Amino acid sequence: MPVYEYKDLLLNIIEQDSEYFGYFEAAKEHKLVVKKCLDCDLLRGEPGAACPWCSSMRSEWHEVSGKGTIYSYQIIAHSVLPGFRDWVPYAIVLVELDEQSGQPSPADGLRITANLLDQNMTPEKEEEVAIGKRVEVAFLDMEDGLTLPQFRLS
Repeated sequence: MPVYEYKDLLLNIIEQDSEYFGYFEAAKEHKLVVKKCLDCDLLRGEPGAACPWCSSMRSEWHEVSGKGTIYSYQIIAHSVLPGFRDWVPYAIVLVELDEQSGQPSPADGLRITANLLDQNMTPEKEEEVAIGKRVEVAFLDMEDGLTLPQFRLS
């Protein structure tokens, strides 16, 4: 797959940004995890150092179902990354996971971003992508042990 060309880049990101280490470690086991605040108990899609809801620095990784709804998406028609040029057009989806939907307010929810792939682990057809469609996590196992959480229509 074209993504393999970026294996070294992705591994470098993991080493440089330790906030994501637990995310990728869980992905190797085909588990999707997000950060859970140990003070307010809310989940967050971006692992960052502090909870965006209460500013607590205390958190732990928490496994989620990986099921959700497409909240928004973008079709990439021109990739600046050479490894993805063969994929265009492809969809990047913002998924609101079922856990914590609408919390802490109706405008907020537990949302994460990934590519939308089909059952063959290739980019989903553009005409199949729509806000409100149900998705579930799928794991793209790459060379050298790196696994990327992605989404598929369910």
